[in-house]
Amino acid sequence: METDSQQKQLVSHLIELRDRLLRGLLAVLVIAVMLLPFSNDLYHFLAEPLLSHLPESSTMIATEVASPFLTPFKLTLCTAIMLAIPVLLFQLWGFVAPGLYDNEKRIVFPLLFASTTLFFLGIAFAYYVVFPLVFGFLTQAAPEGVAVMTDISSYLDFVLKLFFAFGFAFEVPIATLLLIWSGVSSVESLSEKRPYIIVGAFVIGMLLTPPDVISQTLLALPVWLLFELGLFCSRWLPKKASDEEVTKA
Repeated sequence: METDSQQKQLVSHLIELRDRLLRGLLAVLVIAVMLLPFSNDLYHFLAEPLLSHLPESSTMIATEVASPFLTPFKLTLCTAIMLAIPVLLFQLWGFVAPGLYDNEKRIVFPLLFASTTLFFLGIAFAYYVVFPLVFGFLTQAAPEGVAVMTDISSYLDFVLKLFFAFGFAFEVPIATLLLIWSGVSSVESLSEKRPYIIVGAFVIGMLLTPPDVISQTLLALPVWLLFELGLFCSRWLPKKASDEEVTKA
């Protein structure tokens, strides 16, 4: 009897998970359909940091037959997924919230909101701060007699890599808060590990960015500063209640 009840509960959870996944996919599809007429405009906006630094005689090129269509389409789909992140996280929150304690609900939802905001801030930082500096340096570094004519598909892959690198790098305060709140580490312990974290930030910058000092430094410095921000905010973080305290409450 108990087994039947557990099976029914499992099936109901799976059905709810399916429904929430379908809602998330529907949100992505709707946004993508709305953006499709503007796919070329989106690509031009994305390419502007490079185009503004190209010599007058240089342009971007498409080396594959289908690239003029597939590349803006890929960008549109990626943009739709990014814009749908709040909906996706809301569906995730709705699925896990019933299984959380009240004290966990009070911190998880603000963390989801903050992580979404920081992800978009990371993308904005990459576009408005990093790209102009990186592309200005790379185009000026070309040897004499070499025409800089970047393939549109390669360019999209390059900037998407940087977008996700900076987007996830800006999640460092959330990771710091979760480590301290869950009891895995403490403010004092992380403070003592600061030199290793600074070195790790530059290693991450080296691995996730192109092989130039500018982009590596522009990723490493925010990671370090955001770690310090997470460490600072964690001093006012409410302690996670133990299972015994929750049961007594």
